[in-house]
Amino acid sequence: MPMMTGGEALARSLHREGIRTIFGLPGVQIYHALDGIAKEPEIRFITTRHEQATTYMADGYARASGRIGSSLVVPGPGLLNATAGIGTAFSASSPILVISGQIETGRINQDVGVLHEVHDQLEVVRNISKWRAQVLNTADIPKAIRRAFLELRTGRPRPVVIEIPSDVLSAESVVELLEPGTPPPPSGDSGLMEEAAQALMSARKPLIWAGSGVISAGGSDAMVKLAELLAVPVITTGEGKGAISDDHYLSLGVARGPTDPLRELVHDSDLILAIGTRFATAMPHKTQQVIQIDIDSEEVGRNHERTLGITADARVAIEQLLSLVSPQQTKDSDRMRAFESFRANRHTPSTLLEPQGSFVRELRSAIPSDGILVTDMTQVGYYSRTYYKTYEPRTFMTSSYFGNLGYAYPTGLGAKVACPDKAVVTISGDGGFLFNSQELATAVAEDIGVVAVVFRDDAYGNVLRDQQNKFDGRELGSRLHNPDFVKLAESYGVRGTRVESPSELGVALKNAIQLNRPALIEVPVGPMPSGF
Repeated sequence: MPMMTGGEALARSLHREGIRTIFGLPGVQIYHALDGIAKEPEIRFITTRHEQATTYMADGYARASGRIGSSLVVPGPGLLNATAGIGTAFSASSPILVISGQIETGRINQDVGVLHEVHDQLEVVRNISKWRAQVLNTADIPKAIRRAFLELRTGRPRPVVIEIPSDVLSAESVVELLEPGTPPPPSGDSGLMEEAAQALMSARKPLIWAGSGVISAGGSDAMVKLAELLAVPVITTGEGKGAISDDHYLSLGVARGPTDPLRELVHDSDLILAIGTRFATAMPHKTQQVIQIDIDSEEVGRNHERTLGITADARVAIEQLLSLVSPQQTKDSDRMRAFESFRANRHTPSTLLEPQGSFVRELRSAIPSDGILVTDMTQVGYYSRTYYKTYEPRTFMTSSYFGNLGYAYPTGLGAKVACPDKAVVTISGDGGFLFNSQELATAVAEDIGVVAVVFRDDAYGNVLRDQQNKFDGRELGSRLHNPDFVKLAESYGVRGTRVESPSELGVALKNAIQLNRPALIEVPVGPMPSGF
């Protein structure tokens, strides 16, 4: 077994696990980790301008590619800054590895005021990570990395965090490098799968409700086959967009809220097959039968009592169902006509909210069918969850229930690094974009050709409208002073453009995508009506 530093053991272990890109920000306690990575020429290290962006980029990389995203930060403020991205990845069930430095072993939790010291640092991320570990011996680094990747590749995909003290990274030791290990994904209990298959074939009006678990398991093709075999319509969650193409005749899209006509179709179903979703927003009647398939046993039955729960990998379970069900011989013609009518009227001008509807239409027209759209917490982003047509898995991203401002642009950068041949577009409001606008420098330095669309209303628009409507017009803290975003972009070396209408946005976006260089499009807008 060879002698090596902890940093070398870390880098070599990551390389064995397939890591080829790390998003990080250098600092004193991780010098030897950086030195180890520098000795691995196949690993690309991308330096961000804020630790928050390291985990956002890792998240975007993971969700766009299906591979594991990774980040490296210093302890204390580095890890604390990174928690926004860790929380987003946790809420979106995204597999990212976060490696944090730590102060010297003998001073951990001594509260002596060492640079970057945080008492019991891993407790900070306990509730936004799947697994955490502290490594106190150089020889134990490969074991910790192997365990981390087992956690990332099995069960529900969520962030894992490892902290390694600076003296452990610098110390030399005899180290045994380990081979990766990945157990097969779990199948569903055979008896429960038989029961589920019989229920599906017996149901008169079944419905599939698909979440992001279908996508992360690689189960989209199998799910579409099941829907076609049984002539069952499919609704997706916002995070599940793309699990079935919005152009498919059985796709009904995403429900936008309690007044959406789609709710009537949900309530009219006598059986709902929920796959890879916690089923938090489906709102079935208490009497409706639900079959829920989820990799996380704690989610099964959480939000609906009348549930036949099956803990399994989504793709494996769907393939089991395909082997157990027989084709639907007759289709309910009235119900099929209702689906067709619903689909035909879903995106007509009379049903769309303006100006959001026109902006979303131009976005969809300009972005290639396999292009990736990352939406921030902004008016057009909210509206896109329902009305932006999505045709392939892993091409639409939100911050899920974490709902944090500023995540879209760095997440889009990570997605573009993972998929350099795909168009990647992010949409943000002016307030949200300035949370991470410094990453324009990263885009230029690393030649990451993301197009950022910034809708400018000089306010936290949702907050301003709510204050005006709900508090007798009193406003506080919701109006903004902004830079000239075109000049801001150009100062970094990014191509900046300003447009004044949805049609101009469509033209400018097509041109920017064709250039495949970092670009920003500023779109001045006025107040927008609520889409909720």
